[in-house]
Amino acid sequence: MNHYFTAEPQGGHQEKSIQFRHQGIDFTFVTDQSVFSRQRLDYGTECLLEAIGRDDRPKTGRLLDLGCGYGVVGIVLKRLHPALSVVLCDINKRVVDLARRNAELNQTRFVTVVQSDGTSRVEGTFDVIATNPPIRAGKETVHRFFREAAEHLNPAGCLFVVIRKQQGAPSALKRLQELFGEVAVVSRSAGYWVIKCVKAG
Repeated sequence: MNHYFTAEPQGGHQEKSIQFRHQGIDFTFVTDQSVFSRQRLDYGTECLLEAIGRDDRPKTGRLLDLGCGYGVVGIVLKRLHPALSVVLCDINKRVVDLARRNAELNQTRFVTVVQSDGTSRVEGTFDVIATNPPIRAGKETVHRFFREAAEHLNPAGCLFVVIRKQQGAPSALKRLQELFGEVAVVSRSAGYWVIKCVKAG
């Protein structure tokens, strides 16, 4: 099956623009076929952005949008917090190209976008990692994202994960508790859980 978690999507192109407002700023993103949530902003991504926004950590340092899709999380956070150094990565070449275009479209040119299966081609470590993991790719891939995030966080760094309860949030929480010293569900909305994990200092 051809879906969004693939390096080279086989479907044709059918680009579309979506608009939304976040914290008083209007954003426009170009999407396409064979990408996640092409018709509208995914509600889980909204929950993830809101949870990160409410968090009291300083919005500075390095941030990784892991499995970035067409770039919403990394681009929105860079626009809101210019002091952040932002890296976006995804396995899907189509969304990587879209993320680069969307960064320019939303006046956030100073981000790095990398085609990478998980963190395989991502350099360095990060203070914050955010992910709306690729559920369709299977539990093994999702849990690999968690492990790689733990390996790429700085001490006291923070991982934010959004996942639906019916798509494995309880088992994800259990796996994250095995990897991180401090884990909490910081948001529950319409079946979506946002889980915050802090790496031991």
